[in-house]
Amino acid sequence: MEFQKKRKIEAVVMEKGDSPVRRWEDLNINILVTILLSFDLFQLIYAIPQVCRAWRLACCDPLLWKTLDLSVLQSNFIRLPLKPYVYVDSPSEKKLTGLLNICLNLSRGNIQTLIFHTNLYVNDNQLTFAAERCPRLKRLVMPAWEKLEKPAIRRAIRKWKDLESLTMPSLEKPAYVIKKIARSCKKFSELKIMGTCDILFASTLVSFLPNLKVLSVRCTELSKHALVILLEGLTQLKVLNISHCIITEDLPPPAPMKILTELDESILEKASRLDKFLTCMSDSCIMCQRTRNDKGFMRWYKYEDLWKVDEVKSLAILKL
Repeated sequence: MEFQKKRKIEAVVMEKGDSPVRRWEDLNINILVTILLSFDLFQLIYAIPQVCRAWRLACCDPLLWKTLDLSVLQSNFIRLPLKPYVYVDSPSEKKLTGLLNICLNLSRGNIQTLIFHTNLYVNDNQLTFAAERCPRLKRLVMPAWEKLEKPAIRRAIRKWKDLESLTMPSLEKPAYVIKKIARSCKKFSELKIMGTCDILFASTLVSFLPNLKVLSVRCTELSKHALVILLEGLTQLKVLNISHCIITEDLPPPAPMKILTELDESILEKASRLDKFLTCMSDSCIMCQRTRNDKGFMRWYKYEDLWKVDEVKSLAILKL
């Protein structure tokens, strides 16, 4: 692979003459940046900048840093029953700190999309550093927040005034995140929830993000009441994804909670105003089966990269 990329560069520099150019730093920076787009993140930050000053300068080009995708990086961790709920070993934290330091320095504030792996646990200092160095951030994919304190999350969101899209984890009390987004991120329009969307959370979304346009709550337990709140309250909503959800309905006692096998006409009528209403409640669907097996709270670590998938293209990291 390295040999092929070197030959690719040699072919480019030989276009203007019969003999190769001996000074790599003389290669046109636009051509070099185009070539660097084919390198992976670790080659880009650890190998290329060491060649010469001109190549390091090329590694700072904004074209290379529209997206910082750390979805290939995971922490070495142990889950705990009590707060902070996750223990991450020191080498993992140091590796992430070093990686963020290099990437965010090279990017020079040009990152617009920042993607963390569902099992990459960021601490308060790392999140604060990322917020300070990514002032133009528009999309954040951050499903693991167990190690973060509320003040750190609030500070980060306050920095991201241009934030438009968030993929967020399941939090015990997520309302403070939604309220902070409403106050700080006036362009916010897309939300993906990787956890339960109960009646309280649905009501919070309606109260604080009434102009939300795209919402995905796939692969979770969702009550019919919460779904009605979303459909009636989010009047600007264009796309709603409830694919593979367990849809429940509370019945008067002593009747047990009912799991719906299909959506009734009242729900479909409320959803008819949407541009896209994405659903799947099939017994033959593997993802629906997994949601049921996990009792409406997906254990994404069991399914490798499936957490990256979404039926809404703008929210997907891994395409269907």
